[in-house]
Amino acid sequence: MRRSPRVLVACGTRPEFVKLAPVVKALAACGLPVRTVATGQHYDLEMAGAFFEELGLRPDVRHELGGDEPARLGGLVAQAERELSEHAPDVVLLLGDTNTVPAYGLAARRRGLAVAHLEAGLRSFNERSMEETNRRVGAAAATLQLAPTELARQFLLAEGVPERAIEVVGNPVIDLLVEMGVTALPHHERAGVLVTAHRATNVDDPERLELLVGLVDSLAAELGPVVFPVHPRTADRLRSTGLLARLERPGIDLLPPVPYGEMLGLVRSARVVVTDSGGVQEEASFLGVPVVVLRTSTPRWEGVLLGTARLVGLDQAAALSAAAFFCEAREQERVAATPCPYGDGRTGERVARLLSDEEVLERIRPKEPALATGLPPAVSAVSARAGVVAP
Repeated sequence: MRRSPRVLVACGTRPEFVKLAPVVKALAACGLPVRTVATGQHYDLEMAGAFFEELGLRPDVRHELGGDEPARLGGLVAQAERELSEHAPDVVLLLGDTNTVPAYGLAARRRGLAVAHLEAGLRSFNERSMEETNRRVGAAAATLQLAPTELARQFLLAEGVPERAIEVVGNPVIDLLVEMGVTALPHHERAGVLVTAHRATNVDDPERLELLVGLVDSLAAELGPVVFPVHPRTADRLRSTGLLARLERPGIDLLPPVPYGEMLGLVRSARVVVTDSGGVQEEASFLGVPVVVLRTSTPRWEGVLLGTARLVGLDQAAALSAAAFFCEAREQERVAATPCPYGDGRTGERVARLLSDEEVLERIRPKEPALATGLPPAVSAVSARAGVVAP
């Protein structure tokens, strides 16, 4: 009797919990034995624990990582080695670009295990981004590249990833939005600006943090009201620099981290979202809300190419101009009518079907090639271009 493949799903941060919840449900619905590991990158209950309950994602184990960043990374690697040694999955399923991806991906490959990587092929082309490094390590470790879009597939092909290793499945965050029944609000019923900011490059440096505060203040004065759910990291920086008081005024609603459903409600009711979050770019696109991205690069180029998102960095004038442009009635109508490029709500179903297929599983198991009797096509092609010809 055929044994169903065992799948270990590792997730470490709030965006991973959100996006993997519908995939884990789909895998279980297909009868696949699933072990879900919360790796502990977000060990603050305010950021992680409440999400498990809201999303119906109940990890089999919840780890906690203490210490500074290097200590947490070392803890992740040791944790991955223990988990894979003790539970021996057939496939390790990872998502995104956090430190969980290289830790579990490399540990899996060391054991000769198949690795499936969701959100494969996202590229920001930012050489200073650790997330970009993690994405590329994920691409090297993965034996099945689960790309969210055709653009992501093309990026992988351009990097030399074999076509047979890539499947376009969409982004699972759209599955969750469909499952929750979240719908777009008519653009004429929206009001104000939603701001989110948490990236270290925007909030850790006091000078850049002051630019962010000035931008929020200007948005409130010219396009407000502003709703600003403040990430714990950002709140700590605002308090330590004394900048929090500048935002405690009428027209700016400062909130603590909010439950996921409430956050979606804030997105759908805003005329424009101003953010440095990648996930919010996807959610806003699904809800037909334009996005001003407080970064100079993004791994989600689809929105930029469609004109529903604009990159501005922390340039206050550019951000204010972009937000005002998107608040115009014709732009509100155009963005609201633009189809979401990130998925159709069936990603989990596709992933479960792939991981249930014996032929797919055989194809993605790491193998040592038998090349003693002939050169592989890639070597032949490259050697010809390099002018290296066998005697």
